[in-house]
Amino acid sequence: MKILQSSWSRAFSLVAVFVLVLAVILQYTDNSETAEYPSMDLAAMEGDFRQKNKSCFILGASGETGRALLKEIVERNLFSKVTLIGRRKLSFEDKAYDNVVQEVVDFEKLEDYAGTFQGHDVGYCCLGTTKAKAGTEGFIRVDHDYVLKSAELAKAGGCTHFHLESSKGADKTSSFLYLKTKGQVEADIEDLGFERFSIYRPAVLLVDRRESRPTEWMAQRFFGTFFPSMSIPITLVSRAMVTNTLTEGEGKMEILENKAIYNLGQIGKQQ
Repeated sequence: MKILQSSWSRAFSLVAVFVLVLAVILQYTDNSETAEYPSMDLAAMEGDFRQKNKSCFILGASGETGRALLKEIVERNLFSKVTLIGRRKLSFEDKAYDNVVQEVVDFEKLEDYAGTFQGHDVGYCCLGTTKAKAGTEGFIRVDHDYVLKSAELAKAGGCTHFHLESSKGADKTSSFLYLKTKGQVEADIEDLGFERFSIYRPAVLLVDRRESRPTEWMAQRFFGTFFPSMSIPITLVSRAMVTNTLTEGEGKMEILENKAIYNLGQIGKQQ
């Protein structure tokens, strides 16, 4: 019993240290932005967008952000065709998802699936894993290699607007693997030259995740309680991504930090 209690004590201590380190990192990388958006007539913008008869694809729809994003897209009915690209087909009970197309690919052989990425106007990438789940090499392969290759194929297939869910503090020069990998893939995709490239850098995501991640659970509770500016509900992230699709944008590449995502997501929430 004492051994078990000692093990739990050490585990809890490690989690606490991780959360505190994460807090320091996010505080250090916080740019204190005050992003504000003008009032928008979303009903009119959505109507105009539907008239363009555009199609989109989503990478990572089995994850929390991807699932919320798909729900937002289906409910707002903005695209004439919605395609999910993933390693397995997903099951949906709601008939609203009946017209969603699902393409199964082998991410280790994406070149063989170039046709899957053709003909989409807009691409959303919410693909990602963790070092704890996939190991260092696996994490880099998923969060950088798979994401970059998908972006390359999407660009070659005619995608003009590519959305990437990244992370607060992403920096290719960072000494932290997670932030460095996120920053590197941002830079590599920018080099592809999409007509428009939107990067979203949310802080700690607040979500009731289906899989068990104790460290993440503690981080969510910690930041949600003591540092609300360093966290964001996952539904606001998905709403921001969709709402941003309706806008013209201010350049070829744009970075939305946590505050900007929150504000834009609130606009989408008020529709």
